[in-house]
Amino acid sequence: MACISLCLLQGCSAQKTNLISDEVETVSVEKLKYYLYYPEAYEQKQKEKFPLLLFLHGGGDVGDSLSQLKSSGPPKMLAEGKQFPFLILAPQHPHKKKWWNTRAVKQLLDTVVANNRVDPKRIYLTGLSRGGGAAWELAVQYPDTFAAMAVVCGMTPLPYAAWIDRKMPIWVFHGEEDNSIPISESETMVARLLEMGYDVQFTRYKGVGHNAWGRAYTNPDLYKWFMKQKRTD
Repeated sequence: MACISLCLLQGCSAQKTNLISDEVETVSVEKLKYYLYYPEAYEQKQKEKFPLLLFLHGGGDVGDSLSQLKSSGPPKMLAEGKQFPFLILAPQHPHKKKWWNTRAVKQLLDTVVANNRVDPKRIYLTGLSRGGGAAWELAVQYPDTFAAMAVVCGMTPLPYAAWIDRKMPIWVFHGEEDNSIPISESETMVARLLEMGYDVQFTRYKGVGHNAWGRAYTNPDLYKWFMKQKRTD
């Protein structure tokens, strides 16, 4: 028995491990087309820094033609002649079957902020549908960036609630008859956020389906609310 145990031990010590330790530096490359809107006062007030709203569109506007972005949200309102008191950055997601590359979006945002007179304490985030889900993700990945966030008919994993900056106000919009992303996605997340003490508002649209953005983004109170928000850290 002793001899057998010794042989087993010798066999184990002779085995080679398949576990190695190493590291690699990765680079994520994404080509993003985008619209950048400047308010009328931007050129007039050369010494002033302005707020910026980052808008992420839904799956229907994915592609390589920026004109598609004019179908919804703030870009649609701009095309119709609406004026805003802040810059608006609206990138276009190029992939039909892929999720937003939120790291690339943040790199674009950083570049725009660095090369324009943007108040870093007043950067606002909003998105609809697939872009709403990406907005939740950006809020989790970059909790020190945004002063406020509005999500329209988006979806997100519930554990994200614990990772979002507790000082960032949130406004959620959803249609009660949404068959693409059920309103329960927003209900569950809002309930968890309220339970954890977040500053969150929830607007439900009775009789409205997935196109909740048609009412959410034409609500002037949304932009008044954004303009009241500013990071204090």
